[in-house]
Amino acid sequence: MKHIKYLVFAITGFVLTSCSDEFLNPLPDTAVAVESFFQSDEDVLQGVIGVYDALQGTNENTQTNIGRANRGVQFLHLLTEHRTDNTRNATLEGSKSDFHRYVVNANNVESEDFYQSMYEVIFRVNNILNFIDVADANNQASYSAEAKFLRAYAYFNLVRLYSDVPLVTSVVGPQDNEALFTRIPEAQIYEQIIEDLQEAVNNLDNSYKSRASKASAQGLLAKVYLTQSSPNYSGAQQLCEAIINSGEFDLESDFNDVFYSELNGEIIFAIQYEAGNSLESQSFSSEFTSAFRQGREDGQNIVNTNLFLDFATFGGNRTASSISNLGILGQDDNEVIKYLPEGSDITISPPTYGGNARNAGNDYIVLRYADVLLMHVEAIMAGGPQTSNSSALSSFQQVRNRAGLTDLVSNITKSDLLTERRVELAFENQRWFDLLRFGVADAVLSSHAEDRGYFFTGRDLLLPIPAREINLSGGLLTQNPGY
Repeated sequence: MKHIKYLVFAITGFVLTSCSDEFLNPLPDTAVAVESFFQSDEDVLQGVIGVYDALQGTNENTQTNIGRANRGVQFLHLLTEHRTDNTRNATLEGSKSDFHRYVVNANNVESEDFYQSMYEVIFRVNNILNFIDVADANNQASYSAEAKFLRAYAYFNLVRLYSDVPLVTSVVGPQDNEALFTRIPEAQIYEQIIEDLQEAVNNLDNSYKSRASKASAQGLLAKVYLTQSSPNYSGAQQLCEAIINSGEFDLESDFNDVFYSELNGEIIFAIQYEAGNSLESQSFSSEFTSAFRQGREDGQNIVNTNLFLDFATFGGNRTASSISNLGILGQDDNEVIKYLPEGSDITISPPTYGGNARNAGNDYIVLRYADVLLMHVEAIMAGGPQTSNSSALSSFQQVRNRAGLTDLVSNITKSDLLTERRVELAFENQRWFDLLRFGVADAVLSSHAEDRGYFFTGRDLLLPIPAREINLSGGLLTQNPGY
């Protein structure tokens, strides 16, 4: 995937700027005309793979100017994990600290970047779909399905963070303000997400873990079904059971291997990075250090006491592979160690972080089997307060057994499931969406904010639509309430 990154970036960049400059940061001027490039099956495949580059984003250490390169998923922990009771920024300075204090405004550059990054994914997909018929007939359905999976993933992120957003599913001109800036109701966005994912389920196999697959589409669709305002619990259960019964995935016996044996048997979909390659690496791993700072900033994803205590009670052997006090930190200052850069050794004093921590290669895990098992429980619970269903107990017990918590569970409450998801999936950017889906975000985060001296209100359940986009729309694009 990596060797074609900049060729595809240039090609796709030309198409995107022909659609709309409004959603995107500046792109290369040396792009070739797309019509002259898409001449073969291989050209279309390269275009599809180029969409992953937009998700991957640009390493902040490589290109420090946020106005020149979108970060893709590399900022997602700020928009999700930092807005929960899990983690926070190490300092109160700068726009990245706004998220954990609930003071994000419409000019926040990280939120704007993520919004733009997801639309870059969407526009790349739409442009590739215009040329699907150039591909070999035997590949057209799978290329289309793969592209639509990626569009669905981008829209799923957008709708959960910003609610109603513009729905663009075809190439449009730069002056088509109605298509580019009209906010479409959530329900309609979800209809498109579901349609795209169903096509992916029907036309993909499980050949890949770093590209879209049937199982990744099934798992993401299950989460979509659970997230809708009127959840489709039976549909989500069937999708989770299809993955479980496929026999193609299993929990790693060692929790640590999930994160350091990449594309292992538990991974369903991950976005890949390459260590030491400034053009293909990520910087978030280094930014998660603080006591012995390896990143450009003072530290991100600093573990709150609230989560530390849940790890102490419910983490089992996951704790030692998730957080560390490095032998010197208090319980409110633990650091994330799920993504230590290659060559790290935190067992010595002072710890070492390899030779190039800011060009880390740790993959970004979008979906793994433990998440599917816990979604299976959630689907069976179907919004109820508890369950003793044997299938749900089996899925729940598997996750706990791997953590060394082998005491038999005979009943699972909603609180049990939420806590289990918290310690199992901590720092994987799931907590924010879990709190919303379980209907407890307002209560949990209001209490958390009060404990830490922050001020949380109902408006903070959504991020503001970036002011830059509203200005470019001439006011057609409206703002979320409270901003």
